[in-house]
Amino acid sequence: MNFKGGHILSVNQFDREAIEQVFNVAHQMLPYAKRQKRTTVLDGAILGNLFFEPSTRTRVSFGTAFNLLGGEVRETTGLSNSALAKGESLYDTARVLSGYSDIIAMRHPDTGSVAEFAQGSRIPVINGGDGANEHPTQALLDLYTIQKELEHHGSGIDGMHIAMIGDLKYGRTVHSLSKLLCLFKNVRFTLISPKELSMPQGIIDVIENAGHQYKITEQFEGSLDADICYQTRIQEERFPSQQEANQYRGKFRLNQQIYTKHFQSKTVIMHPLPRDSRAEANELDNDLNLNPNLAIFRQTDNGVLVRMALFALTLGVENIVSQFDQKVCWHVNP
Repeated sequence: MNFKGGHILSVNQFDREAIEQVFNVAHQMLPYAKRQKRTTVLDGAILGNLFFEPSTRTRVSFGTAFNLLGGEVRETTGLSNSALAKGESLYDTARVLSGYSDIIAMRHPDTGSVAEFAQGSRIPVINGGDGANEHPTQALLDLYTIQKELEHHGSGIDGMHIAMIGDLKYGRTVHSLSKLLCLFKNVRFTLISPKELSMPQGIIDVIENAGHQYKITEQFEGSLDADICYQTRIQEERFPSQQEANQYRGKFRLNQQIYTKHFQSKTVIMHPLPRDSRAEANELDNDLNLNPNLAIFRQTDNGVLVRMALFALTLGVENIVSQFDQKVCWHVNP
């Protein structure tokens, strides 16, 4: 995969070699993310951070990653605050805004919208999520987290067992992650969701065609020997109505008691966040906060590393980052 100057729109662009390249560069970014040192390798470069759908973590993570490489960030948030609300096409928006930046990260509520935007862009575009379709950078940071967590337990991605739980129909993170996992060997999938929110057949076909085992069920059953428990929230913003979404809220809660009953003592708990902590939902109970296998905040930290790596690779500076190192002069908590 040739990263330099290219778009990152889909996990379908990646093979195992490309994933390994991203992860190797991400690992090199750790001292900068920890503020042990800083780099100005992208001094003068501008990220156009275009988020036309609500986001906190992903939007700030993209901006932070770019800032940590020494670049500057210009943001547009919300469709109503953009010229798209005036009827401007994605192509025209891309032609204009790509003249103001060196790279663009974009989220949009419509499937295929980021790829459409990229057709009009004169600079690289990174997909920050397009509707219920894909979220490639989330999938990469999830995979990076899985690799690091399993290494801690002395195992790896090949041969692992993952339980995906909750809204598998509208949850774009599980769609993209499933595709990436299919690049590995002998992965087992347990897909737990209401029938109405089951994994799309297209993703099941990808899993099946890659030769992996999978099981579809509507409830927790017995003792799951899963290495990873990947919980998702109900994507209420993608349902036809709030009333319909409310039917499924709280269906798959996970607390310490349920975890102990159905999972191994070393099963890693993941969630793309935000977790819905309202009483009627409470997907991941606060009593899991002290569980050492709760990896949700390690996931968010890893997101900065992976996005730094993608910026460095796409802008062709991955091999010269350390040449622009400087000392950190402010207080940093250990």
